[in-house]
Amino acid sequence: MIELKDLCYARLGASDLDDAESFSIKSLGLQVAEHTAKSLYLRSDDRAHTLCYFEGDPADQTVGFEVEDEDKLTAAATTLDELGHAVHVGTATECSLRKVKAFIGFKDPTGNQIELAVRPERSGKRYVATRDAGITGFSHVGLYTTDPARDERFWTQVCNARVSDRIGDIALMRVNAIHHTVALAPGRGAGIHHINHQVGSNDDVLRSYCHLSGQRVPIVFGPGRHPTSGARFLYFQGPDGMVFEYSVGVDEIEDEETHRPRQFGFEPSSLCMWGAKSARPR
Repeated sequence: MIELKDLCYARLGASDLDDAESFSIKSLGLQVAEHTAKSLYLRSDDRAHTLCYFEGDPADQTVGFEVEDEDKLTAAATTLDELGHAVHVGTATECSLRKVKAFIGFKDPTGNQIELAVRPERSGKRYVATRDAGITGFSHVGLYTTDPARDERFWTQVCNARVSDRIGDIALMRVNAIHHTVALAPGRGAGIHHINHQVGSNDDVLRSYCHLSGQRVPIVFGPGRHPTSGARFLYFQGPDGMVFEYSVGVDEIEDEETHRPRQFGFEPSSLCMWGAKSARPR
């Protein structure tokens, strides 16, 4: 079984790198760690970066997960190869671009680009937000799936993800104590559904709602509260249509042995217990 420790980074192709930087600073509230001619590295916590925009096709999207060491990485590559997933071993140059010791890349059954990385760099400098967004860290991603049952099996049987709850066919899966690290959202093809950052308080969520609304950033869902994880949330749209989420108060699964996933119906009240409606097309 492939043992995932945590989310590591997201890499997004950008049609306009300057626009991505402006949004990241003025709206999202991340810290610019490095800006090269073709890439923008952004911090949300003590890591060297958790989000990288690079000059390229916006459909080019990758999610990276951390594994324990190079032995676990080699074992993961063997497992994937045996299952028929083509594995790319990162070159020294590619590892440098990702600020990791080593990594492998592959596609999940839907075709989402996934990377497994060893020893992602930390920063000796304190994370300082570019605006008062209250961000405490990069927490989870939503991934599109063209076959929810198949992809749930991949993440829970090939990898060590555990289902915390389901909303219809949407599986909310964790790789640590946090309620979910990956959410599988039914869609027509591969891609990142949304990128989540945790914030410190309810006030941070509402403060950002006012700030983003004032900047005319499209709000696509919320403010609201998820009945599954208990998190208070706000979803909004960034460059090239990527959706970002702030949330606070997400539940933790304290007892792995006794936890059983709950099944929620796929209906508005299962997505928000306060009655907020999503403006995002399905």
